[in-house]
Amino acid sequence: MILHLIRHGETAHNRAGLGLGRDDAPLTPLGEQQAAALGIRLAGLPLTAIYSSPLARARRTAGAIAAHQSLPVLVRNELVEMDVGQTEGLSYTAMREQFPDFMEAWRTADAHRVPMPGGESLADVAARLAPLIADLRSQREGEAALVSHNFVIKTALCLLLGIDLGAWRGFTVDLASLTTVAVHGDRALVRVLNDACHLDASGREH
Repeated sequence: MILHLIRHGETAHNRAGLGLGRDDAPLTPLGEQQAAALGIRLAGLPLTAIYSSPLARARRTAGAIAAHQSLPVLVRNELVEMDVGQTEGLSYTAMREQFPDFMEAWRTADAHRVPMPGGESLADVAARLAPLIADLRSQREGEAALVSHNFVIKTALCLLLGIDLGAWRGFTVDLASLTTVAVHGDRALVRVLNDACHLDASGREH
């Protein structure tokens, strides 16, 4: 089973460096260009399924991929971004001012167990994502695209590789990037990590 983990294109929140979780922010014009570039990048792959988070920025990106494939976009709620609670729409500076205790805990090795103020923890994300990952592993063959979000993709990588969730900070997942993992039963091999070579220089600015 080949899994292509894809982060959505740019939104205004991403461009401004603001916290973004369940807010249904649309793609910017640059984000639309990034999604189109992803569609072209994956056009030659024999995809057997395209899964997407229910949020518009992911569905729009998945739609750009589906435009080059004879496949529907299958929305899976498990792929929705982490609920960032009261940090939604805040800058990093504002988060430090309003939630100093959380920010201190977020910098520790146990950050994955710390819930966002009024929201989820990475451990919560892993709990809802694990059944989907297990289902994809059981399929044994095929090539699926999963269009999702920063925290979800980092969590999925930890689950697929069988490593501690505390290692999530070891991965960078840029906007409109592609990460490919080949799954062989209980083993997983990372073939591509955070690849954005399909974007031109302007598409990598944020």
